[in-house]
Amino acid sequence: MAKQAFSSPNAPSPAAKYSPAVRKGNMLQISGQVGFDPSGTLVGDSVDAQTRQAFANVSTLLAEAGASIDDVLMLRVYLTDPGHFAEMNAAFAEYVTEPFPARTTVYTGLNPGILVEIDALAVLD
Repeated sequence: MAKQAFSSPNAPSPAAKYSPAVRKGNMLQISGQVGFDPSGTLVGDSVDAQTRQAFANVSTLLAEAGASIDDVLMLRVYLTDPGHFAEMNAAFAEYVTEPFPARTTVYTGLNPGILVEIDALAVLD
């Protein structure tokens, strides 16, 4: 079974050698998405704005592969500061519905200015 890569002109291009999304069989992995708009510009300096853009990028890549947020089983969120959790969580709640996907939140270092990164694992029928 071959892997199939997906990208979109409506999501930022990767800065390195990786695929924004990869599907093999019914599994779809979305690479970590940050708060860059499709032109590659960071959308703002708030966790709210960057979380919303990261979700827009994830959603765009899911759609490109024939999926939606409803197909996501697992989301991983990477934050630079534990103090940003509540703001990220409020924006996050606007994008997911019950039954909610599983989620892991990790505090880590990201490139300067980037406050949040989100990746997703989806299973397609």
